[in-house]
Amino acid sequence: MTDRTALEALMHEVCVERGWCGSVVDGQPLHVTDLLPASGEVTADQFAGWLFAADGIDPNDDRAKWQSHLDDLRGAFVRHMGSEATDVERLK
Repeated sequence: MTDRTALEALMHEVCVERGWCGSVVDGQPLHVTDLLPASGEVTADQFAGWLFAADGIDPNDDRAKWQSHLDDLRGAFVRHMGSEATDVERLK
């Protein structure tokens, strides 16, 4: 699987199938890709957290409610990107 195909598969799963990619936060449109750093490594946990942030949700407000979603989003990252962490360039 090429990096582009892996990214497309990841974004399809988390955005289209699961509905986690962004919304309007504080009156501004926000997408998970807006939260990616300019360089460096991105972990599955960071990416899952950014998906929540892009939807304006703090999972710590009700961790019991959101934990299974965090786990599923983290799992999607690992499954599609092939590891627990990847260079941010693979996500652009």
